[in-house]
Amino acid sequence: MSKLDYELQLQSQGYKLLAGVDEVGRGPLAGPVVVACVILPLDDVIDGVDDSKKLSEKKRNFLYAKILEKAIAYKVVFVDEKTIDQINILNATKLAMKQAIEEMPTMPDCVLIDAVKLDCSVKTFPVIKGDALSYLIGAASIVAKVERDAYMTRLAEQYPIYGFEKNKGYGTKQHIDAIKSVGPCPIHRRSFIKNFLK
Repeated sequence: MSKLDYELQLQSQGYKLLAGVDEVGRGPLAGPVVVACVILPLDDVIDGVDDSKKLSEKKRNFLYAKILEKAIAYKVVFVDEKTIDQINILNATKLAMKQAIEEMPTMPDCVLIDAVKLDCSVKTFPVIKGDALSYLIGAASIVAKVERDAYMTRLAEQYPIYGFEKNKGYGTKQHIDAIKSVGPCPIHRRSFIKNFLK
């Protein structure tokens, strides 16, 4: 199976301009959930695009630069921890996805989306495990991951005790121990860390 199978199937149905959408950061204890929406030409495929979780940081950064260079259009949206606490992580993810699609500088005809059913003004096509199976969703996962990692690395300078530069907000032992010993910082998701607070 090629990573372009879903894209070519949609093109054969008459959709010309396709975008991929994916999110990064559903699971962390701190920081935003980040969504990218990306339109890339399908006749000039970037070699090596895959689910961002399968790629090394060096490879992701290399592909990120290539994707932005070749993108017809892209949009990245951050939804912060306070919103996640208010409306829950699934709704925050959907909010970010809808915003990323609807604020695209060039509007796609159809959006391939990683496993989420979304109600928005553009037709969406959900693909289970889409970041590994679809070229455009994989590209979006890389853009979202690189942007979120860079953001969490910058926050590590402000809140060094939690090790955000290494764990990116995920619940490693060092991170959880720091929450237990000094408490949370402003970017922690309160709804995610209740069990670690006395």
